[in-house]
Amino acid sequence: MPEMPYLLTAMVTPFTEQYELDVPRARELARKLVQEGSDGLVVTGTTGESPTLSKEEKLALYEAVKEEVGEEVCVVAGTGGNNTAASVELTEAAENTGVDMIMAVVPYYNKPSAEGLYEHFKAIAQATKLPVILYNVPSRTGSNMSAKTVAQLARDVPNIVAVKEASGDMQQVADIRAQTPEEFVIYSGNDGDTLPILALGGRGVISVASHIVGRELREMIDSFHRGEAKRALELHLKLLPIFKACFVPGSPNPCPVKAALRMVGFDVGPPRLPLVEPNAEQKTAIRDALCAFGLEVCA
Repeated sequence: MPEMPYLLTAMVTPFTEQYELDVPRARELARKLVQEGSDGLVVTGTTGESPTLSKEEKLALYEAVKEEVGEEVCVVAGTGGNNTAASVELTEAAENTGVDMIMAVVPYYNKPSAEGLYEHFKAIAQATKLPVILYNVPSRTGSNMSAKTVAQLARDVPNIVAVKEASGDMQQVADIRAQTPEEFVIYSGNDGDTLPILALGGRGVISVASHIVGRELREMIDSFHRGEAKRALELHLKLLPIFKACFVPGSPNPCPVKAALRMVGFDVGPPRLPLVEPNAEQKTAIRDALCAFGLEVCA
């Protein structure tokens, strides 16, 4: 199994102005993120607008990103969905592209029981030899995966090795840490929760803000792991306005971070419908945060 990364970026998917997949720009983005401190990239996760991508587009992205940076960092394919059979099929196809790991989200909309979640993730993990990261994000899926279910999967399925925990519930994170083996990895799924989760035994973050402030975020994580808690806190507090700007109210992820990338001179195109670009007021809030942080912003 590859070494588990510390800072993974949940990569946006670049599109042309005609909403077509822009694979060359995805390669350039992957290279940029690696240069700025990411040691892992999650491709076609929520931030990658997975619900609007075809299976063929997803596989093209896995192949391109793996070819571009796969010798340097861990490439994770987001293959989860709310159709177990389709998730299994995509997972098998993703493994054939050479990716290093799989990430699978809690099924959305159909709201499975704890038993259903267990069987869903077990089926995905058994379809691959690759390590699997569970992804719990109740605000989007409508279901919370409990610490008990995470621990059961970690115990029963050898290649389920980590969880991306985006519930915002620090008690649940602590329960996961208490109930899973030491080697089971916990990642923050919210940038603003990274430092608290590190303090609860987490390893790092699967980040959105690292598109913009990857070096600073990596320094925060590394500072914490070196025992420099005061420095880590200083960086966390400095980064908070950027974390908030990437999730500006009323504009769902990844719309704000795509707008922010354009503002700092790395255009990745618009989001695909049903997502739309932030409105003028939201863009002003994003721009103000970038400027206050000291980033050079385009007009």
